[in-house]
Amino acid sequence: MTQRIAVVSAGLSQPSSTRLLAERLGAATARGGEVELDFVDLRDHARDLADNLVTGFGSPTLRATIDRVVSADGLIAVTPIFNASYSGLFKSFFDVLEPESLVGMPVLIGATGGTERHSLALEHALRPLFAYLRSVVVPTAVYAASTDWGDGAGDGLDRRIDRAAEEFTELLTGRSRTRTVDPYAETTPFEDLLTGNLTPTRSSL
Repeated sequence: MTQRIAVVSAGLSQPSSTRLLAERLGAATARGGEVELDFVDLRDHARDLADNLVTGFGSPTLRATIDRVVSADGLIAVTPIFNASYSGLFKSFFDVLEPESLVGMPVLIGATGGTERHSLALEHALRPLFAYLRSVVVPTAVYAASTDWGDGAGDGLDRRIDRAAEEFTELLTGRSRTRTVDPYAETTPFEDLLTGNLTPTRSSL
């Protein structure tokens, strides 16, 4: 059975090292089986995210993108690190999600930055964010500094990507995600309430 993985990248430039890391994490995951990668570039939704935060309403395009992410079987989330934390664009996207929309979802986290000193942001910023959202984050997080790219960078980044992808694949294949049930999805029709035909529904049990 093909599993769909949402790959969310908060890179701002074009091309972007953040998007490149997201692609490499996705490709490594896809090597483990039947996987469909669904890429989401948050830079394309920056204005809609700002409007959503101010008005409380998302545009149809943003809502469709959110639906793609929350309905996926797993999530790869990658952000640039600014001032020792995730970017505002990255945080804005996860701020507009409905509560509990990512409960139980397997998540692989990654980040990019100019120096290795920012690598701990994955542990003190990103991992607590997804823990709060009650997602299941793989043990290995992947950070790529400027020195990890280009000729002579070594294979350290490749090893981290492969290890994280292996853990993510094991989580995807070994865990059945518990999705939140909408308590109002099955209700007694109003006509039945008037006639006294109160057949129990899932929400009334």
